[in-house]
Amino acid sequence: MNSYLMLGFLIGMTHAFETDHLAAVGTLVTSGKNSPRRMAALGAAWGLGHTTTLFVLAVFVITFGFVLSELMTNTLEFFVGCMLIALGLHALWKLKKSGIHFHRHTHGTGPQHIHAHHHETKEAHSKDAHDHEHVSRFSLKSYAIGLVHGVAGTAGLLVLVTASTQDPMMALLYVLLFGLGSVFGMAFLTFVISWPIQFGARFTKNLMGGLQVVTGCLAIVVGIKITVDTGSLILGSLTTVL
Repeated sequence: MNSYLMLGFLIGMTHAFETDHLAAVGTLVTSGKNSPRRMAALGAAWGLGHTTTLFVLAVFVITFGFVLSELMTNTLEFFVGCMLIALGLHALWKLKKSGIHFHRHTHGTGPQHIHAHHHETKEAHSKDAHDHEHVSRFSLKSYAIGLVHGVAGTAGLLVLVTASTQDPMMALLYVLLFGLGSVFGMAFLTFVISWPIQFGARFTKNLMGGLQVVTGCLAIVVGIKITVDTGSLILGSLTTVL
């Protein structure tokens, strides 16, 4: 049984590295001048939110026999896609608000290329300018994103768990360790990627702006794919019912 539970923890760690999870957390870790500890805290908060939703749903399904229909599962994942699109758009909006602009240049007879420019604002001592210095240690925003993300893929995990053991307590413990694995996995990942980001930011203040563009666009693309895929399944289910 120990190997069974350890497997749940390890699968939870790898589960944190899925594309939609990385897209969501990526919009957070590139949104400010965060230290490695702060980035790890963002990842852990996401994992805790993810685990909270997952465990609550597991209690209802495993203990009380609640059934997650295909229509319900697809609808929940559709909202996850909508959340990713919103996160991506918000990241790009914050980038524009921060004063970083992208311009196309030509040097001599060379090809055109794009430069990022940071236009310093006069509000050097405004509240927004120092949010990174006074943020709370626990990110409610990251936790809330994890709460929403916890509903995606829940049905598949619960089917696997209920098929592998008939003991409700063992099944719930497996889900809990799976969730804790996702906490450690995302915290470790965000901690590791913080070092090259901080190192690069020392040489150019526009690095974070470029990363925000990448993570924002990635979140939007992944969100659109999820909404399109699940949207078609939802329409198919509704057509069958009607």
